[in-house]
Amino acid sequence: MLDNTVIEQLAAELQQSQQSGVQVEHFSRRFPGITTEDGYRISRAWVAQQIAAGAKVIGHKIGLTSRAMQIASQITEPDYGTLLDHMRFECTPGQVLNIPAARFIAPRVEVELAFVLKAPLQGPHVDMAQVLAATDYVTPAVEIIDARIEQFDRHTRVMRKVFDTISDNAANAGIVLGGAKVDPRSVDLPWCGAILRQNGVVEETGLAAGVQGHPAIGIAWLANKLAPWGETLKAGHVVLAGSFTRPVAAQVGDSFEADYGPLGCLRFQFV
Repeated sequence: MLDNTVIEQLAAELQQSQQSGVQVEHFSRRFPGITTEDGYRISRAWVAQQIAAGAKVIGHKIGLTSRAMQIASQITEPDYGTLLDHMRFECTPGQVLNIPAARFIAPRVEVELAFVLKAPLQGPHVDMAQVLAATDYVTPAVEIIDARIEQFDRHTRVMRKVFDTISDNAANAGIVLGGAKVDPRSVDLPWCGAILRQNGVVEETGLAAGVQGHPAIGIAWLANKLAPWGETLKAGHVVLAGSFTRPVAAQVGDSFEADYGPLGCLRFQFV
């Protein structure tokens, strides 16, 4: 386990990377003994630094929810990170939202559903029925993920490990909202789908069933995972349930349309 001095040092490196746009080297190569718990300690330390600078927590995200991504990352469960207020973007129906590309290093776009809570969820025994009862509404969401830690090691070209991704706040960087707000019990959530277009070309399609069979399963998992840290999912928080498409890389000038059919369409471009 890494000592607290190292944890704070690595968290500060992530903050510097976010501010400078220069990625840092793999923590997993520099500290071969790093553990999953260390990764979450680093992530929490970085979030704490941002809160000290004025940021506010607005929720959480769940990542690596599909079996394919878990196998590729050599893990058996998802990971999670914290959403902060400066990450939130709002789409207006019928208009195209401009997102400043300079805010990111290597942005990628994922299609998800967001749960907005009306009551807290405290583990360790939260189940899917409790999640649905505690949810105010479900709405379409796009997560913008990023990499403050380089994806491929500059020396060995080895891909980063899950410890690096977890440390990097589960790669979280932005969230786009603005679709319909629906009662989670009024729609068949696993069958909610989306078409993701990039510059007019369909890049991805998917169903929310790709998120562990039902997107509420991940919300329950997260509430239970937070319990040993003394943390809960709070009323008013936004929780991203996990992507049901692969991430699509974005560059300056790219336009995106995430079409959720009856749930609405999120249109935005990187400028």
